[in-house]
Amino acid sequence: MTGKLQKLLQKRTRTVIGLLSGTSVDGVDAILMKITGSGKSSRIKVIDFITHPIPEDIRYAVFRNSDKKTASIDEIARLNVILGAIFADAFHKLLRKNRMSAAGIDLIGSHGQTIHHLPGKESFLGFRVKTTMQIGDPSVIANLTGITTVGDFRIADCAVDGDGAPLVPYLDHLLFADKKKNRGLLNIGGISNITILPKGSTLCSVFAFDTGPGNMLIDGLMYHLYHKKFDKDARIAKKGTVVPKLFECLLQDTVYRQNPPKSTGREHYGQQFQKKLLKAAKGLKSADIIRTVTEFTAYSIWYNYQNFIESKCRIDELIISGGGAENPLIKSTLSNYFKGVKVIPLKQFGVSTQNKEAVLFAVLANECIAGNAANMRSVTGSTKSVILGKICQA
Repeated sequence: MTGKLQKLLQKRTRTVIGLLSGTSVDGVDAILMKITGSGKSSRIKVIDFITHPIPEDIRYAVFRNSDKKTASIDEIARLNVILGAIFADAFHKLLRKNRMSAAGIDLIGSHGQTIHHLPGKESFLGFRVKTTMQIGDPSVIANLTGITTVGDFRIADCAVDGDGAPLVPYLDHLLFADKKKNRGLLNIGGISNITILPKGSTLCSVFAFDTGPGNMLIDGLMYHLYHKKFDKDARIAKKGTVVPKLFECLLQDTVYRQNPPKSTGREHYGQQFQKKLLKAAKGLKSADIIRTVTEFTAYSIWYNYQNFIESKCRIDELIISGGGAENPLIKSTLSNYFKGVKVIPLKQFGVSTQNKEAVLFAVLANECIAGNAANMRSVTGSTKSVILGKICQA
């Protein structure tokens, strides 16, 4: 063990940067924060947050290589290094903004960029495996920043029969469990996932899963129909109306209706799904298509609550985060579905709708260094608790 790592292990309060690129691949979220302690005794202080843009050609290269029909092993290998460099650029940009030097940072936690997620256990070459792949190698980040970096968090859970997702429930339990209220924490990123925290919850009583699409269908169709990254403030969707025939077509999707534990991603709701949907929507107004998929996004969340959660735990509050929490139409539609439940945007401990997932990977890096298992067996379906992440030293 190096002296540098020994000093890091001995610190009670660490200055950590969390890095994340989500399914929209539009930028690297970077958060600067202090973490004192670990596990349930963790105390966090958010200092600053930025989003560092990812160039358009690299963004579409990630999309291309997330689809098995168009993926190329040589491009994936190169993107692994390129994205590591872009994540390192986000780190340096955040430091410049805060007039800090790298010497002031103890640790980096990087999720990387998911390009393939296969949570279903399938036979291959005599093995039955679940797997996932994130690129933007943490060793590249460590060596371009000079800072110990923890990354590749999901694969350890897959090794013990877990889905490798969702991981955010661990953070939810640490920060948002309440003694008197049943809470649901809904993250609407590219994919939507929900965490249920029964009042007075323990790690064993928390349950969570992916509910289906978040922004992925809306963003994908906005690009196909309008050549825009997303529907800002739901301006397009608000001009349209829900088309019953198209909505019925979306209801036939099987993934959002599966029993938990479950997780999903671009492998299901990506380009192939979107192309089939556009084919079914031929002749319809573009705004009506966007309005319909926006409605379906909210409905799929409600369907999962009604069918898999409500009988076990009727929630008092639904706290929403992620890019979808910024969509006013998704928020109002959720309020209509979740009657009697307070639907509120996340804002606590300096954690907001925009920065929550970056906070997660800073916290998970801290948990890895502390030697704490951070997967949740009740959530991912894993057979045992494991330490998440690989430690890469500069």
